[in-house]
Amino acid sequence: MPAFLERYPGTAPGVVRVLSTLAACRTAALGGHVDQCTHCGHTKYHYHSCGDRHCPSCGGAKRAAWLERQQRDLLPVGYFHLVFTLPHELSALALGNRRILYDDLFTASSQTLLTLGADPKHLGARLGAIMVLHTWGQQLEHHPHIHALVPGGGLALAGTSWVASRANFLLPVKVLGQLFRGKYLAGLRAAYDSGQLSFAGSTAALAETAVFERWLSDLYAKDWVVYAKKPFAGPEVLLKYLTRYTHRVALSNGRLVKMAGDQVTLSYKDYADGCRRKEMTLAGVELVRRFALHVLPKGYVRVRQVGLLAHRDRTARLEVCRQLLTVSGAAKAAPAAVAGEMPAAVPTGIGALPSAATVPAGVASGTAAVEPAQAQAACVPETANGEVGAGGVALQAVAAVIGWLLAWLLAVGMSARKRCPACGQGEMDTIWEQARPRGRRRPSARPRDTS
Repeated sequence: MPAFLERYPGTAPGVVRVLSTLAACRTAALGGHVDQCTHCGHTKYHYHSCGDRHCPSCGGAKRAAWLERQQRDLLPVGYFHLVFTLPHELSALALGNRRILYDDLFTASSQTLLTLGADPKHLGARLGAIMVLHTWGQQLEHHPHIHALVPGGGLALAGTSWVASRANFLLPVKVLGQLFRGKYLAGLRAAYDSGQLSFAGSTAALAETAVFERWLSDLYAKDWVVYAKKPFAGPEVLLKYLTRYTHRVALSNGRLVKMAGDQVTLSYKDYADGCRRKEMTLAGVELVRRFALHVLPKGYVRVRQVGLLAHRDRTARLEVCRQLLTVSGAAKAAPAAVAGEMPAAVPTGIGALPSAATVPAGVASGTAAVEPAQAQAACVPETANGEVGAGGVALQAVAAVIGWLLAWLLAVGMSARKRCPACGQGEMDTIWEQARPRGRRRPSARPRDTS
């Protein structure tokens, strides 16, 4: 860290803050506690983690929670995987204007999807997408792109039906690339005209209008590629892939092969050579420099949902989609019975979306809804006068035994965790404890000058 700051003294304060936080992760600088065995004196150190979203070691619980939420909202349709990538000519400018150009990337890619999806010439429906910003390649170079997980279809613009795409085709990728290029460069020009962009180093010449216009013309003449394919093993697998980088950045501990002196060896996939696994060795300062390229501005949101999956009224909207998909599936299975079994509560427009409470609970799974009272009656037998019968008493006894067993197993587990792992006889007692530092008490590689 000191060697990196000495070589790159102009590093942004936000990047320095993140790097210093990661350097202090699971060290005494962040506090923790020390346990010692009462029998053999074995000592074990437990230091606090930093919890930073860029940390390769933290965020496991947050990743799991995010994955569970997204899997719960998946619709019973096929999904497509789209990737919107910026040309390498924009990389240097994006590094100097991360918030502005990354926002433009989100806006251009989401508007491209929603505009083409709503076009009657293509799908004529309102699409949705989960979008995740990645800024790195396998060798940690700067490579900004967005992964989008898109359902294979959308809600009709009138809100009365589900419009399904073909199983292996969503939208033409050439048209996607052209529209994406136009929308992104239009946003870039607007940012330039309003004076929001900063120019320095290799981009300093772009501050002149004539140079910027020529550079922009070259970008318009270039083909922008949008990659699209159907997830090979389903949307769940792609979601798991995305969770690797929703709460950490660029590098995982599993890619670290060895370290010798100030040289670090990493593993990577060479996509140009059939995805073969290879190794590369970098100096420690160079590794930190490449990692610092991917530190996001403070508070920047890199996971976003748009269209059908946007946060506002998403629960009610997804329930409507599931209801329409269930009706559509029933119509294909039994065309003759559709007229008599069509639910009367199908909405007639986007503005008439029912609340989650009015949608039958069994619609999402395609099964009949069961009322809570019916479910309880099916589980606990009752006598004629409403009292719990012998069968109900037996069930309650079994439940009580199971609860006692779970409590006993939990107590045994807690006891095992307190037992010394070295001798197995003594117990681990806490002999030192320090709370995690907060706010200005956090360690910093560059202490604030208060003089």
